[in-house]
Amino acid sequence: MTGQVLSEVSGVVAAGREDGLVAAYRELLAGPLPDGLVRTELLGGQDGHWRIQSLWRDRAALEAVRAVPGGAPAPRLFREAGAEPALAVFEVAVRLTAQVGPD
Repeated sequence: MTGQVLSEVSGVVAAGREDGLVAAYRELLAGPLPDGLVRTELLGGQDGHWRIQSLWRDRAALEAVRAVPGGAPAPRLFREAGAEPALAVFEVAVRLTAQVGPD
């Protein structure tokens, strides 16, 4: 085990509110990022299915973000977009980072 964890917050967002979710996520990334955040992505799928996946240094870093007043940002973004968020947390068991060469 690497000690890293991946959080996934997902929800179904109405078509008329998707642009707002994307804009709010970009605004979130423009601010200071939490300690222990390794990587994060907003992923859009079919039929309004969206998810935010975030890789954390360890579970303690994730728990620190979840404990801030007002709660963790990802679920809040989904609620603001009119979606009920679902949260899942996964321990990273095996990983590979591909090396990308110059273009």
